[in-house]
Amino acid sequence: MKSLQEYLDDAAVAHGHLCAGQVLGVRMAMFGLKKLGLEDPQGKDRKRIVTFVEIDRCATDAVMVVTGCRLGKRALKFRDWGKVAATFVDVETGKAVRIAARESSKALAKSMHPEIESKNQQQMLAYREMTDDQLFQAQSVHVELPPEEFPGYKGERIVCAQCGEGINFRREVKLGAKTVCRGCAGERYYEPVV
Repeated sequence: MKSLQEYLDDAAVAHGHLCAGQVLGVRMAMFGLKKLGLEDPQGKDRKRIVTFVEIDRCATDAVMVVTGCRLGKRALKFRDWGKVAATFVDVETGKAVRIAARESSKALAKSMHPEIESKNQQQMLAYREMTDDQLFQAQSVHVELPPEEFPGYKGERIVCAQCGEGINFRREVKLGAKTVCRGCAGERYYEPVV
Protein backbone atom coordinates (compact mmCIF):
# COMPACT_ATOMS: atom_id res chain seq x y z
CA MET A 1 0.00 0.00 0.00
CA LYS A 2 1.18 3.53 -0.71
CA SER A 3 1.78 6.09 2.02
CA LEU A 4 -0.89 8.54 3.14
CA GLN A 5 0.90 11.38 1.35
CA GLU A 6 1.19 9.42 -1.90
CA TYR A 7 -2.54 8.67 -1.84
CA LEU A 8 -3.34 12.30 -1.02
CA ASP A 9 -1.26 13.42 -4.00
CA ASP A 10 -3.09 10.92 -6.24
CA ALA A 11 -6.46 12.01 -4.84
CA ALA A 12 -5.73 15.68 -5.48
CA VAL A 13 -4.95 14.89 -9.12
CA ALA A 14 -8.02 12.68 -9.58
CA HIS A 15 -10.41 15.08 -7.84
CA GLY A 16 -8.90 18.36 -9.03
CA HIS A 17 -7.94 19.66 -5.58
CA LEU A 18 -7.20 18.46 -2.08
CA CYS A 19 -9.78 19.12 0.62
CA ALA A 20 -10.82 17.71 3.99
CA GLY A 21 -13.20 15.27 2.30
CA GLN A 22 -10.34 13.87 0.24
CA VAL A 23 -8.20 13.34 3.35
CA LEU A 24 -11.15 11.64 5.06
CA GLY A 25 -11.81 9.39 2.05
CA VAL A 26 -8.18 8.34 1.70
CA ARG A 27 -7.93 7.55 5.42
CA MET A 28 -11.28 5.72 5.34
CA ALA A 29 -10.22 3.48 2.45
CA MET A 30 -6.80 2.80 3.94
CA PHE A 31 -8.44 1.85 7.26
CA GLY A 32 -11.04 -0.38 5.59
CA LEU A 33 -8.42 -2.24 3.57
CA LYS A 34 -6.23 -2.62 6.65
CA LYS A 35 -9.18 -4.13 8.54
CA LEU A 36 -9.60 -6.66 5.71
CA GLY A 37 -5.87 -7.40 5.55
CA LEU A 38 -5.62 -6.25 1.93
CA GLU A 39 -2.29 -4.56 1.26
CA ASP A 40 -2.11 -4.20 -2.52
CA PRO A 41 -5.43 -2.82 -3.82
CA GLN A 42 -3.97 -1.76 -7.17
CA GLY A 43 -1.99 -5.00 -7.64
CA LYS A 44 -2.50 -8.55 -6.42
CA ASP A 45 -5.64 -7.67 -4.37
CA ARG A 46 -7.39 -5.58 -7.04
CA LYS A 47 -9.91 -8.23 -8.08
CA ARG A 48 -10.79 -9.04 -4.47
CA ILE A 49 -12.38 -5.70 -3.55
CA VAL A 50 -15.92 -4.43 -4.01
CA THR A 51 -16.71 -1.13 -2.29
CA PHE A 52 -20.08 0.41 -1.45
CA VAL A 53 -20.01 4.19 -0.95
CA GLU A 54 -22.87 6.07 0.68
CA ILE A 55 -22.33 9.64 -0.53
CA ASP A 56 -21.50 11.34 -3.82
CA ARG A 57 -18.98 13.83 -2.48
CA CYS A 58 -15.21 14.34 -2.31
CA ALA A 59 -14.54 11.37 -0.04
CA THR A 60 -15.91 8.98 -2.67
CA ASP A 61 -13.34 10.09 -5.25
CA ALA A 62 -10.59 9.46 -2.68
CA VAL A 63 -11.99 6.00 -1.85
CA MET A 64 -11.83 5.18 -5.57
CA VAL A 65 -8.19 6.31 -5.77
CA VAL A 66 -7.08 4.09 -2.89
CA THR A 67 -9.12 0.97 -3.68
CA GLY A 68 -9.00 1.12 -7.45
CA CYS A 69 -12.74 0.35 -7.43
CA ARG A 70 -14.66 2.06 -10.24
CA LEU A 71 -18.30 2.11 -11.33
CA GLY A 72 -17.30 1.07 -14.84
CA LYS A 73 -15.50 -1.98 -13.47
CA ARG A 74 -18.57 -2.89 -11.38
CA ALA A 75 -16.36 -2.86 -8.28
CA LEU A 76 -17.80 0.40 -6.90
CA LYS A 77 -21.43 0.47 -5.76
CA PHE A 78 -23.22 3.70 -4.88
CA ARG A 79 -25.99 3.85 -2.29
CA ASP A 80 -27.32 7.37 -1.93
CA TRP A 81 -27.68 7.52 1.85
CA GLY A 82 -25.94 10.87 2.36
CA LYS A 83 -23.43 9.42 4.82
CA VAL A 84 -19.65 9.68 4.80
CA ALA A 85 -19.32 5.92 4.99
CA ALA A 86 -18.13 3.03 2.87
CA THR A 87 -18.29 -0.74 3.08
CA PHE A 88 -15.29 -2.70 1.85
CA VAL A 89 -15.90 -6.30 0.79
CA ASP A 90 -13.25 -8.96 0.19
CA VAL A 91 -15.06 -11.10 -2.38
CA GLU A 92 -12.55 -13.93 -1.93
CA THR A 93 -13.22 -14.41 1.80
CA GLY A 94 -16.66 -12.79 2.13
CA LYS A 95 -15.33 -10.63 4.96
CA ALA A 96 -16.67 -7.06 4.94
CA VAL A 97 -16.24 -3.95 7.07
CA ARG A 98 -18.28 -0.74 7.09
CA ILE A 99 -16.33 2.39 8.00
CA ALA A 100 -18.24 5.56 8.92
CA ALA A 101 -16.81 8.98 9.72
CA ARG A 102 -17.41 10.06 13.29
CA GLU A 103 -19.39 13.28 13.54
CA SER A 104 -17.24 14.16 16.57
CA SER A 105 -14.14 14.41 14.35
CA LYS A 106 -15.16 17.92 13.21
CA ALA A 107 -15.23 19.30 16.75
CA LEU A 108 -12.02 17.44 17.55
CA ALA A 109 -10.33 19.03 14.52
CA LYS A 110 -11.37 22.47 15.75
CA SER A 111 -10.02 21.80 19.25
CA MET A 112 -6.75 20.38 17.86
CA HIS A 113 -6.05 23.43 15.68
CA PRO A 114 -7.85 26.54 16.98
CA GLU A 115 -5.03 28.66 15.52
CA ILE A 116 -6.25 27.85 11.99
CA GLU A 117 -9.22 29.98 10.94
CA SER A 118 -10.31 27.99 7.90
CA LYS A 119 -12.48 25.02 8.87
CA ASN A 120 -11.31 23.10 5.78
CA GLN A 121 -7.64 23.73 6.63
CA GLN A 122 -8.25 22.73 10.28
CA GLN A 123 -9.85 19.49 9.20
CA MET A 124 -7.27 18.73 6.50
CA LEU A 125 -4.47 18.90 9.05
CA ALA A 126 -6.30 17.23 11.94
CA TYR A 127 -7.64 14.39 9.77
CA ARG A 128 -4.02 13.53 8.94
CA GLU A 129 -3.10 13.48 12.64
CA MET A 130 -6.07 11.73 14.26
CA THR A 131 -6.05 8.02 14.98
CA ASP A 132 -8.33 5.75 12.98
CA ASP A 133 -10.52 5.33 16.07
CA GLN A 134 -10.85 9.09 16.50
CA LEU A 135 -11.91 9.51 12.88
CA PHE A 136 -14.02 6.43 12.24
CA GLN A 137 -16.28 3.80 13.62
CA ALA A 138 -15.78 0.37 12.12
CA GLN A 139 -18.27 -2.46 12.03
CA SER A 140 -17.89 -5.96 10.64
CA VAL A 141 -20.85 -6.61 8.35
CA HIS A 142 -22.16 -9.19 5.90
CA VAL A 143 -22.92 -8.13 2.33
CA GLU A 144 -24.82 -10.51 0.07
CA LEU A 145 -23.39 -10.20 -3.43
CA PRO A 146 -25.33 -12.12 -6.07
CA PRO A 147 -23.35 -13.13 -9.19
CA GLU A 148 -24.60 -10.17 -11.23
CA GLU A 149 -22.98 -7.75 -8.75
CA PHE A 150 -19.46 -9.11 -9.24
CA PRO A 151 -16.93 -7.38 -11.46
CA GLY A 152 -16.66 -9.13 -14.81
CA TYR A 153 -20.16 -10.67 -14.69
CA LYS A 154 -21.45 -11.42 -18.17
CA GLY A 155 -25.16 -11.99 -18.02
CA GLU A 156 -28.06 -12.24 -20.37
CA ARG A 157 -29.20 -9.01 -22.01
CA ILE A 158 -32.96 -8.48 -21.99
CA VAL A 159 -34.85 -6.07 -24.28
CA CYS A 160 -37.60 -3.96 -22.71
CA ALA A 161 -40.96 -4.92 -24.20
CA GLN A 162 -42.11 -1.30 -24.00
CA CYS A 163 -39.23 1.01 -25.04
CA GLY A 164 -36.99 -1.52 -26.81
CA GLU A 165 -33.83 -0.57 -24.86
CA GLY A 166 -31.43 -3.25 -23.64
CA ILE A 167 -31.27 -4.14 -19.94
CA ASN A 168 -28.20 -5.70 -18.31
CA PHE A 169 -27.40 -7.36 -14.99
CA ARG A 170 -30.89 -8.59 -14.09
CA ARG A 171 -32.28 -5.10 -13.68
CA GLU A 172 -35.49 -5.90 -15.59
CA VAL A 173 -38.94 -5.86 -14.01
CA LYS A 174 -41.85 -8.23 -14.70
CA LEU A 175 -45.18 -6.48 -15.28
CA GLY A 176 -47.65 -9.27 -15.76
CA ALA A 177 -46.49 -11.19 -18.83
CA LYS A 178 -44.22 -8.34 -20.03
CA THR A 179 -40.56 -7.79 -19.12
CA VAL A 180 -39.73 -4.08 -18.98
CA CYS A 181 -36.96 -1.77 -17.82
CA ARG A 182 -37.24 0.07 -14.51
CA GLY A 183 -37.98 3.33 -16.32
CA CYS A 184 -40.98 1.86 -18.10
CA ALA A 185 -42.06 0.22 -14.83
CA GLY A 186 -42.39 3.72 -13.32
CA GLU A 187 -39.04 4.00 -11.54
CA ARG A 188 -37.52 6.62 -13.84
CA TYR A 189 -35.60 9.59 -12.52
CA TYR A 190 -36.50 11.62 -15.63
CA GLU A 191 -39.67 12.64 -17.42
CA PRO A 192 -39.71 12.49 -21.22
CA VAL A 193 -40.45 15.83 -22.87
CA VAL A 194 -43.01 15.36 -25.61
